[in-house]
Amino acid sequence: MSAFDTYDLYNILFLDIETVPGYAEFDELSDELQELWGIKCHNLLRKAPGEEVEYEEMAELFRQRAGIYAEFAKIVCVSVGFLTRQPGNELPLLRLKSFSNHLEASLLEDFSEMLTKHFNNPDKFALCGHNIKEFDIPYICRRMLINQLPLPRMLDIAGKKPWETKHLLDTLEMWKFGDIKNYTSLRLLTAVFDIPSPKDDISGADVATVYWEDRDLDRIATYCEKDVLATAQLFLRMKRLPLLNQNQVVVVR
Repeated sequence: MSAFDTYDLYNILFLDIETVPGYAEFDELSDELQELWGIKCHNLLRKAPGEEVEYEEMAELFRQRAGIYAEFAKIVCVSVGFLTRQPGNELPLLRLKSFSNHLEASLLEDFSEMLTKHFNNPDKFALCGHNIKEFDIPYICRRMLINQLPLPRMLDIAGKKPWETKHLLDTLEMWKFGDIKNYTSLRLLTAVFDIPSPKDDISGADVATVYWEDRDLDRIATYCEKDVLATAQLFLRMKRLPLLNQNQVVVVR
């Protein structure tokens, strides 16, 4: 049985996260974290051994890249979506919901509570996202530990064998069909499969600015929900099922 058919379509939770640098500016980091970020910058910039990284380089790279590293960043939004059956209607309904908060621990507690209450059995339920195995899931787990929160059963995967994490469905991995050479973006796949693009307002590169300058969590949540919708649509396309129309999508606040 392929990954496309392992789980009931109505037992899959689609998800995406949005992350930002842990501080608005580099100089807000502790001295030790600034030093450790400098070491990472040395590698990112491919500096020669002994070549120094300028302070301005570290600060600029912090603004641009820190958000993708769980040790120097935080999660500001987790958006999820799941398909439900509609009474008297054969068409499924996708329900979208976001967990967003300036206090990361509160956001993660709420998300974890939802998982534990409704999606607590990895033999029955699955989590699905684009590049979820390399980014979203490890990132969530790391930030939960940093915030000293217990991992829900669906995320308690440290040291597990591949067959023990089959409940993590990754549309990027599915698209690779064993090819390990290339990364294919969600945006490219939505274009290939003729799915409306989720990138009609901001892009991932804009999230940190929208957060730290505008403090606009609602805008970030809307952007994140569109990525969840795009992922669900992509999964349906991969199963050769009809796309959802606008009337089949509802946002729960």
